[in-house]
Amino acid sequence: MSFTQALGASSPGGTDGASPMGAAKPHADPARRLMRACDRATLATARRGADDGDPFAGWPYPSLVLVAFDLDGSPLLLLSTLAEHTRNLAADPRIGLLFDGTAGLAQPLTGARLSVLGRVARSDEPRHRARFLRRHPDAALYADFADFALYRVAIDRAHLVAGFGRIHWLTADELGSPEHSAVLAAALAQDEAGLLDEVNGALAAASEGASAGGPWAVTGIDPDGCDLRRGGAVARIDFNQSVNDSESVRLALAGLPPWVRQGGSQSDGPASDGPVVSVDPGRSGAGPSDATIV
Repeated sequence: MSFTQALGASSPGGTDGASPMGAAKPHADPARRLMRACDRATLATARRGADDGDPFAGWPYPSLVLVAFDLDGSPLLLLSTLAEHTRNLAADPRIGLLFDGTAGLAQPLTGARLSVLGRVARSDEPRHRARFLRRHPDAALYADFADFALYRVAIDRAHLVAGFGRIHWLTADELGSPEHSAVLAAALAQDEAGLLDEVNGALAAASEGASAGGPWAVTGIDPDGCDLRRGGAVARIDFNQSVNDSESVRLALAGLPPWVRQGGSQSDGPASDGPVVSVDPGRSGAGPSDATIV
């Protein structure tokens, strides 16, 4: 499926194709899946002033960051206190994140993108760090530097543009997974490491000798799907229905498409072979998201 195919027309109450805040949102699920499929985003912060007379104080400051997600869809960032955007956040924790789902389209403006507004706070939760480093293993090279720390974004609202005239505001509750209670999310979090060991052991055994590129590895599982990596290539698989416990996860992972199980690429199977959301062989995730320190 593609994001544009999954997104319906705007609600009649919208203006210029935009649905009003608070209206029923059938678009929350594809918006959340679009966000989860991205391993990077454009981060916008408000530039802190170097002094009282700084003429650029308060101006928007965009930068590139790597991103992972907690089970509830909260973005996770690994940032350096030496980076300009982190200094900005120390003065004003409000942020914007742009998730771009238009890669590969001949007409990018017909594709989906999601602007997320929220507030960032440092997180010392070990699970957040583990989820980020599984999705971005090269970040382990610098994650222990004294100036780096994990940050969690608390989403306030989001703005989905699904293409021309298909524009929708979403609240934090709508963008999250309200059908999954905190208890169920905690249970999935507790079992995730064991589930990853199971599926990755099976993938390694199944793909042995089948591909020179080695097996795919599942780096994270959440209620909507799973993230995969093979060397510098990343992929995202959407589950056909949401999962919230170990058994439902096992059933969903049993349906991984053959090209994943055999260590191939998406082009090795038919277009209908599995609900692939995003595959990008050019994204390695190498290097710090704060590599340019100004």
